[in-house]
Amino acid sequence: MRLQRTLKKEVVFEGIGLHTGRYTKVCLKPAPRDTGLIFIRTDKGMTIKASISSVTDTAFATTIGYNGAKIKTVEHILAALYGLGIDNLTIEVNGPEIPILDGSSLELIKLILESGIAKQAKKRPYIKITHPVFFTDGPAEIAAFPYNGKRITYRIHFTHHLLGEQKLSIELTEENFALEIAPARTFGFLKDVEYLKANGFAKGGSIDNAIILGDSGVLNSSGLRFNDEFVRHKILDLIGDLSLSGFPIYGHIIANKSGHTINLKFLKKLLSNPGYWELIAESVEQQALIYT
Repeated sequence: MRLQRTLKKEVVFEGIGLHTGRYTKVCLKPAPRDTGLIFIRTDKGMTIKASISSVTDTAFATTIGYNGAKIKTVEHILAALYGLGIDNLTIEVNGPEIPILDGSSLELIKLILESGIAKQAKKRPYIKITHPVFFTDGPAEIAAFPYNGKRITYRIHFTHHLLGEQKLSIELTEENFALEIAPARTFGFLKDVEYLKANGFAKGGSIDNAIILGDSGVLNSSGLRFNDEFVRHKILDLIGDLSLSGFPIYGHIIANKSGHTINLKFLKKLLSNPGYWELIAESVEQQALIYT
């Protein structure tokens, strides 16, 4: 059981939102131990806890909200914080969406590491998977198994002739996350762009913040960062979604053709069935944290 962590100093970044197209500014502020991750819509004066209970929408991104105030596309910043073990933070946002930056968590990782990570004088509780748990919805599947560590295995399959099937299994350490998962960018298909924009999505999307696949291949002149960048980004999204449990999860997560909606349905099933897991904490009182 490791110590809790926050940042040593404030981090600020800004940019356009992938789906809203709105330009927003974000400030990450150190927070005391046991705070958790707290989002604040500064333009609305509203506080939103990073929790499964705060999720309001999962269409093409994970959106959290409270009392009418929402923040879209929180998964990449949540993945960055989870991947580097940042437990306590206030995240101030002056608009409806977290900036997409380059479509990955790479810039966020760099900013966090430049700020420095501060250890706090209290241990971090974690969820330990004790029994296998399965969730299936159509062709999508997620399971969690007892495992001495944090491991994710993910498989995707698309009919696009240049994508097809990709599979990756990775031990989720801070180093592996920063080097192997954080740089993987979000992706989409050129044929879907008009549909998405007509339905209010991807208003800020471009080849500067997403991999775009056309019939002839990847349209980005820079090419891919990994041959299997697509499945790596799906792992990034899954990490961000699972972080909404509020605790690190120790176990082997296996996902097949999943997405935000399925990720969060699985997480709800897991958290609502304590027979599958136990919360490893310093005291019995901390067990109650999982339900708040």
